[in-house]
Amino acid sequence: MIKTKITMKTIESNAKIRNNSIAIPHKMQSKLFARANSHVQGAVLLEDSEINDEKAYRRMTEHQFLKGYADSDSIYDIEL
Repeated sequence: MIKTKITMKTIESNAKIRNNSIAIPHKMQSKLFARANSHVQGAVLLEDSEINDEKAYRRMTEHQFLKGYADSDSIYDIEL
């Protein structure tokens, strides 16, 4: 038996999960409608809230640290 390799095309769009469903955005629907009954594969990329929270925390702590830094503190930056 010979297997035929299917060439796939990627269509990207952003969406939100609502009621455990992902609605297909209107701009994408016309592209999909023209290919009704075609074979499709799906992948969902989720934002990683743990990483995003950690980055936000780092930015906030750096900002707060530098906010307390005064020009008079520069005497400690002198190399001997």
